[in-house]
Amino acid sequence: MTDHRSEIFPYALWVEDALRGVVRRTLAYAADHGLPGDHHFYISFRTTDAGVHIADHLRARYPSEMTIVLQHQFWDLEVGGEAFSVSLRFGGKLTPLRVPFAAITAFGDPSVNFGLQFSAPSDEPVDSDPAAPVSPESPAQPPAEGEAEGRVIAFDAFRKK
Repeated sequence: MTDHRSEIFPYALWVEDALRGVVRRTLAYAADHGLPGDHHFYISFRTTDAGVHIADHLRARYPSEMTIVLQHQFWDLEVGGEAFSVSLRFGGKLTPLRVPFAAITAFGDPSVNFGLQFSAPSDEPVDSDPAAPVSPESPAQPPAEGEAEGRVIAFDAFRKK
């Protein structure tokens, strides 16, 4: 006899959805009020997910996952129920991006040692060949504005031990 109780209450999915709500609320606050103090965000997302809109040259450079940094220079941050959009400079050119919250794989605000990592959808494998994670011994340095280098950032590096 199969136990279907876990299918009735998909707690892991509900928790992950609630945590994506934290990202949504954080970005909405930043859109309305700007980023106070030293706050800045690292946002990693799957570039292959439905609803992700990025320039072709970015998709070629980041075929599976991309990390952006929202810090000093970002424009037109808009937050909706299912996605956010923002414009960043890449190679000196202002470039719009649209990212569904479901495509986000990680979110962090290193200024307060806060980070969230999200699992991949069960039916889509995530490319597991990014650059080596940043360790606490070598803390992440923000890439040039808008020029995230497609690396994985271990958010444990920002947490106090």
